[in-house]
Amino acid sequence: MNQMVRYALIAGEKCRQTPVARPQNPAFLALQNQRRRLCFAPVDVFVLHRKTVQCRHARQTFVPVRALQTHASMIHETENSIAVPHLGGVSLSLERVNEEEHETPSPQTVTAPKAAPLWMPQRAIFTPAALEWEHGQAIFDRCEKLGIPTEKLKANRLTGLTQEDVRKTYAAAKRTLAVVVSPPSYLKLSPIPPSADWQFHVAEGCPAHCQYCYLAGSLSGPPIVRAFANLPQILENLVQYEDIKPNVAKPRGNSPTAERGREDSTSFEVSCYTDPLGIEHLTGSLAESIRYFGTRDKGFLRCVSKFDAVDELLTLPHNGQTRFRSSMNAEPVSRRLEGGTANVPARLQALRKLALPPERGGGGYPIGIVVAPIMPMDDWQAHYTKLLDEAAAALDFECDLIFELITHRFTPGSKDVLLQWYPNTSLDLDESKRDVKRNKFGGTKYVYPRELMKELKAWFYQEIETRFPDGKILYWT
Repeated sequence: MNQMVRYALIAGEKCRQTPVARPQNPAFLALQNQRRRLCFAPVDVFVLHRKTVQCRHARQTFVPVRALQTHASMIHETENSIAVPHLGGVSLSLERVNEEEHETPSPQTVTAPKAAPLWMPQRAIFTPAALEWEHGQAIFDRCEKLGIPTEKLKANRLTGLTQEDVRKTYAAAKRTLAVVVSPPSYLKLSPIPPSADWQFHVAEGCPAHCQYCYLAGSLSGPPIVRAFANLPQILENLVQYEDIKPNVAKPRGNSPTAERGREDSTSFEVSCYTDPLGIEHLTGSLAESIRYFGTRDKGFLRCVSKFDAVDELLTLPHNGQTRFRSSMNAEPVSRRLEGGTANVPARLQALRKLALPPERGGGGYPIGIVVAPIMPMDDWQAHYTKLLDEAAAALDFECDLIFELITHRFTPGSKDVLLQWYPNTSLDLDESKRDVKRNKFGGTKYVYPRELMKELKAWFYQEIETRFPDGKILYWT
């Protein structure tokens, strides 16, 4: 059998009735009874496509599953079947899925919402300094309650994160949550145009497996998820920046400050180094940030996510001081390159919940759609037309909506890291098809050619303005 093979997970009715299965080995199982869905997360998880296979033991004849790529060492194969060990009191079986990695669905295909599985790390490690903070202890208690193995370190330095090769280091890091105190340098905020005036961090690292990841090459070391226990200190530090504007060039278009209609406001982005919603069930840091900004007048919060577990955010007292954006893309990009995330229809459902007024059961948040990274794949107009049509159908009511449009780009450093993390990626990283863009510090970035950028921009502006006449496009980059 090949070292890397693709399978579909089949689970019986017993699995659907199990609330949580404790992670016990590299192929861990998270069963979420409240959503009635099953997540099988092995060492290397890359969601390739949806597949419907026969379930031999469930009451239903067929069950939807995801095709997964995993190490063959975890499974046992016979002539006609493949099985994994008994995990968490639940028996599982696997069947091979036909190779369809490069199959592209028609833009007319209707895709059902598929929620993201809650990330359940195989271990959570806590530094002594982190546990001195009440927020750090709260994260520890959440992990214990969810059955995640926890470890209290003897020192504040994280060690032993590097494995014998890059792939194993990546896999181990993506299964680990480290709860630490943020570096002192993070209390000195940096501008983040055109997204916001300032960026701050409640965590760094992300549980998703996006093969174009912008963090590649930006954060040093293994891509472990670090949650910061000193959240009260981080939030209190923001007050001094509310009356300070960054000394940077004013971005073209509408800035996040100007779109509020208040030039005395200051915007703070919390999603630069992590997807805060993707780890919210473990940290609670996003909810605390929303509550904090709900008490502010000048400062307001901006966050963005590819996940969909927003129900716990709907009743928070945000007071209009948080704009929640969802990162969207055409279905071929999302399906192939955004592993471990909610699919686009599920993200749109979540965005609808957030935007609906409270009297209709929603959160009443200002919202946004970040189309990123825009990629001119075959039939790109048709695929992005489908995305915008679905967004218009989901947001068929009056709401405070903005758009941010970001084309794909990469650097030599990020390309090197991404190809080590995802050696079989279908992501186009061919420099010969790009223009070179250099910054004032000599850094190199590969972007789409000027004429293609003009074509893309003109198309998106026209299509968005047609469907969302009251929406605002903040910027194109």
